[in-house]
Amino acid sequence: MLKKTILILVLLTFVFAGAVQADNHVLKIGATPVPHSEILNFIKDDLAEKGIKLEIVEFTDYVTPNIALSDGSIDANFFQHVPYLKRFNADRGLNLASAIKVHVEPIGLYSDKYTSLKEIPEGASIAIPNDPSNEGRALILLHNNDVITLADPTNLSATPIDIVENPKNLNFEELEAAQLPRVLPDVAAAVINTNYALEADLNPLEDALIMEGSDSPYVNVVAVKKGDQDSKKIQILKEVIQSEKVKEFILEKYEGAVVPAF
Repeated sequence: MLKKTILILVLLTFVFAGAVQADNHVLKIGATPVPHSEILNFIKDDLAEKGIKLEIVEFTDYVTPNIALSDGSIDANFFQHVPYLKRFNADRGLNLASAIKVHVEPIGLYSDKYTSLKEIPEGASIAIPNDPSNEGRALILLHNNDVITLADPTNLSATPIDIVENPKNLNFEELEAAQLPRVLPDVAAAVINTNYALEADLNPLEDALIMEGSDSPYVNVVAVKKGDQDSKKIQILKEVIQSEKVKEFILEKYEGAVVPAF
């Protein structure tokens, strides 16, 4: 009986150890669908060849992925740029860190009604993201294209209150970023993040009235809990996602609407 009990314990130990080892080779990443999930799906097989099983958890907003990362539901996320990450950490008291630079998604101004800035009439409504950093980013884009003047065009936390000149007396509607493509019929124009523009079948290079340049500082990154940047799984991910193969994929698939940052 004793021998049988010992044998069962040994077998359970091996089973448990195997489960832990298998879990150590799973990398669960939260991502928004376009282009982030698409890029991750592209490298799934390459990661598998290096012993990493990639699990992608899709999110459609800019808040939940960081909460899920902080509470340990996922190992990393891929949806945000560094200024947003820093602001989110400060606002929520989180301790998340940038681990891998991947690409830039230039933000743009889109319209269903007008084909140029000059056509937008006085008193028109412009929709902009209401989330931390992207709102300021949208207003800086408009400032840089002489639509408005900001008190400080380098202030990423700018809101419509910080507009000091508004020649056309434009009204700014602050909305959740994911809603912006859907409100295009109801406003004169909207400043939309490229991932949501692509999901709505908008071509940034053809449809945007104005757009950030390729030198945009808003690099999209893979984020992790602080201290996990040098983990083996993240280092393997970095090697694979910053490869020449992935660079060519981004350039060919998105034709300049998404720009590699490595």
